[in-house]
Amino acid sequence: MGSVFDHDLPEETPEEIAALEDPQVDETAPSSGEVVFPEPLYHLKLEYSSESLYATAEADEYAAGDQVLVPTRYGKDLALVMGKVRVPIGIRADDVVFIERKATDHDLAQREDLREKETQAFSIFREKVEQHHLEMKLIATHYLVEEPKILFFFSAENRVDFRDLVKDLVSIFKMRIELRQIGVRDESRITGGLGVCGRPFCCHAVTDKLRPVSIRMAKDQGLSLNSMKISGQCGRLLCCLAYEHEWYCEAKKSLPNEGIRLRYEEINFRVTEVNPLTGMIRLLGEDGRVLKIPSTRMQRVDGKWRIQ
Repeated sequence: MGSVFDHDLPEETPEEIAALEDPQVDETAPSSGEVVFPEPLYHLKLEYSSESLYATAEADEYAAGDQVLVPTRYGKDLALVMGKVRVPIGIRADDVVFIERKATDHDLAQREDLREKETQAFSIFREKVEQHHLEMKLIATHYLVEEPKILFFFSAENRVDFRDLVKDLVSIFKMRIELRQIGVRDESRITGGLGVCGRPFCCHAVTDKLRPVSIRMAKDQGLSLNSMKISGQCGRLLCCLAYEHEWYCEAKKSLPNEGIRLRYEEINFRVTEVNPLTGMIRLLGEDGRVLKIPSTRMQRVDGKWRIQ
């Protein structure tokens, strides 16, 4: 795909590129489409962390934009209803939770009050981190609506011993404190921003349930293996490589592979580039000629590709 991504930067070493991959890539995970999920099924979003979850309800109908009370991995809290779904992304049936009720006016008013307290808690946390000389970067602070608990999301290059910090915070806030060390992808998901495409980060605006991204996905899409071109602002491989990978694999089934040789007009040609997006194929002849033809002119006859 050299016509789309210029090869003007040198390719990096395998070790440098591998550092961009997500750990423990699982290419054999079962598809959500193979699982039977309860109905109705709602897509919910935790606005403070941009995490998505799926929930069902026994009777009540909920519309997009409603705030509902649900159990989360942090405790009972409010979540935003994004709408109904048929096939959720990247979860198991036992990951579905039950919506307890729709948020009341009191819940919503309390949420607004807690947002003001979160600003104060953010400043206090950073002050205490400096006092304890800890290498931590605070990303976000959140009070649970239904439980007396504060969440602090932070990032750090190494593991941090924050036991003394927690003691200080408990003495100040007089409630449960939970510190969550998150990775670079999680930080981007929470803070948001614009990607190289000019659109909001996929992890923030599309879904946080994408499967881990691998170098193989970039190779299958014909991208230049240069970190500046295939990594996002978080420093990891672009999220879009994951959800576009399946389309590329399916599209390439009906196209010739790069490197194959064929004969046309009494000249031997080699396929040097296949672009599934534009449907164009580039061939180099032994006489130096370069052909760019639409894939519709390529036909496979008796196992061999020919130009019509």
